[in-house]
Amino acid sequence: MKKQFKLGVIGCGFMAQSILKGVVLSDFLHEKKIIVSDKSEECLDSVEYLGVRRTLDNRYVADNCEYLLLAVKPQNFEEAVKSIEGCKVEKVISVMAGVKKSAIKSAFNYGNMKVARCMPNLPCSIGSGALGVDMSDFNDNLDDVEFISNAFNCLGTVLSVDESKMDAVTGISGSGPAYVFMFIDNLVDAGVKHGLTRDEAKILAVQTVIGSAEMIENSQSSIPELVKQVCSKGGTTIEAVKVLEENNFRGIIFDTVAACVKRSKELSDK
Repeated sequence: MKKQFKLGVIGCGFMAQSILKGVVLSDFLHEKKIIVSDKSEECLDSVEYLGVRRTLDNRYVADNCEYLLLAVKPQNFEEAVKSIEGCKVEKVISVMAGVKKSAIKSAFNYGNMKVARCMPNLPCSIGSGALGVDMSDFNDNLDDVEFISNAFNCLGTVLSVDESKMDAVTGISGSGPAYVFMFIDNLVDAGVKHGLTRDEAKILAVQTVIGSAEMIENSQSSIPELVKQVCSKGGTTIEAVKVLEENNFRGIIFDTVAACVKRSKELSDK
């Protein structure tokens, strides 16, 4: 039987709001084909401008949508499952960090269920995100793969990965914006220390990161080759790079990502 809504969303927090904004404002999916539930009326009110159907009833969402997006916090997953117990949910998309597909299937205990798992990041909120998605359960249906891919394409760059790589995705892109924010913040502070105003330093630091990322994306040169292009012999940049190398900049990044991946695995194994 055809469902009333194409997409149902349980949970209307920041990431769910970003997804809803992306799929509606991009005209990928008409707002009348989307329903979202949350126990907070305030959260639901925050997406009123999008024109999607809103409800406090999780069961109504699960019973009346083709694709069910689980966007609750991992610690609230069990509560969400209980609220729709007995619903025959066949197609699930999860953006819950650290919750494996097997755990989702086990919790619902519905044999025909297919689950796609996604790790988005904060820049998805402005359409510039990086998302790792495991859609392997849906590989036998191109329409499903196309729907899930296109829904997330509204939020940024989608990389199809096996679930076994999701902890690494978390370490690089899921948590990565925090590393970049900290780098820029410290670069700004350094600029202020050497005479720039904070606004001046921020403009220079932000645009430098944007421009450098675009060069990596569009250049035929490798990243180490690009570094060498900036480092003229006897110049200023090479002295700065020496300090980074002497202070084990690469090792700090490796340790940072490793700590994030370790914690992601710990959460997945719970």
